[in-house]
Amino acid sequence: MRQFRLMLLGFCLALVSACVTINVYFPAAAAEKAAEQFIGNVIGDAAARDNPPPPAREPQASQSGFNPLDLLISPAHAAEPDLNIQTPAVREIQARMKQRFDGVLTKALAAGTVGLTRDGLVALRDASAVPLAERAALNQAVADENRDRKAVYREIANANGHPEWEGQIQSTFAAQWIQQARPGWYHQDATGAWKQR
Repeated sequence: MRQFRLMLLGFCLALVSACVTINVYFPAAAAEKAAEQFIGNVIGDAAARDNPPPPAREPQASQSGFNPLDLLISPAHAAEPDLNIQTPAVREIQARMKQRFDGVLTKALAAGTVGLTRDGLVALRDASAVPLAERAALNQAVADENRDRKAVYREIANANGHPEWEGQIQSTFAAQWIQQARPGWYHQDATGAWKQR
């Protein structure tokens, strides 16, 4: 009987130690901070003054309690990773986007002819308000901006070794584009309807 108990205990310990895995989860807080920084640099300081970032979240207190398994297996704690947005490709895309914002996009957003979409892109919202002579250039600026936005979401995911994060990065950036939009800019809500900030 004693031998059976020892075998059972050994089996249980082996089972518990085999079940310890470390999963890499999407770093939502780091992505939000990276998006805030990136977009602030593109839009410029005026938007940051008009829309200060939300206050920092207080860290949650950890639950302290005795867990007998901690004696056998040291608990694994994953630190919240930083999201690298300082690659040469990201900086190059950011510079193009800033130049576009300093030029045609800020004017078009202020006039309401272009709006921020719910998926982190921009769209021509009111083509009839754009003179025909300027419409082709604005369409080209919107197309260039969307190409760069998609590229930056993909590049950030790849630069951090997780191409599967691209969709989550795009969603995080989409929320930050709207959060940092200046008053009067149009954006889409969750249903796709246009609203003015």
